[in-house]
Amino acid sequence: MSISKTAENGAPAGALFTSRLVLRPARPGDEAGFWPILSDPVAMRYWSTPPHDDITLTRDWVQRMIDSPHPGTDFVIERSGQLIGKAGMYRAPEVGFILHPANAGQGYATEAMQAIIAHLWATTDVPALTADVDPGNTGSLRVLAKLGFAETGRAERTFCLGGVWADSIYLSLSRPQAGRKSDHLSGDSGPA
Repeated sequence: MSISKTAENGAPAGALFTSRLVLRPARPGDEAGFWPILSDPVAMRYWSTPPHDDITLTRDWVQRMIDSPHPGTDFVIERSGQLIGKAGMYRAPEVGFILHPANAGQGYATEAMQAIIAHLWATTDVPALTADVDPGNTGSLRVLAKLGFAETGRAERTFCLGGVWADSIYLSLSRPQAGRKSDHLSGDSGPA
């Protein structure tokens, strides 16, 4: 992974790079790329809002990413110049990710989060990262397990969306101890 501190050679400032992905800050106009994701019922099945039925909702969502009080923690995922999702720490210390369903199961979420987690350890002082996942979201649970997250608890009926209650599995990943290699971040970045 490499980090671009300043824009050079067309790379966006603050971008992270993996072998297949560019992880960059959100910018105006990203709603066009996010609209196919955030309006898709399959992509949004386990998200905290219903699918967007108007692109202005997506535009507002992107603007909140841009206006984040914690820049450099939440990223747009691009592959071959195309926006395919987002990942990062959107509210400290909680992390999350979403991809267009056409890009699921190819290891992109794992690859993106490996780079983002390393970046978060290097640039923040959070002692641990957390995630809250619906038990039915087996894909996200597999990704988080590959990244080294461990289950810390479960709760029923934690979130109601459209009259349907969801349960939660809570997970956590502790900051690696100084001088100790973090095996879960250096592993294979194959398909999730």
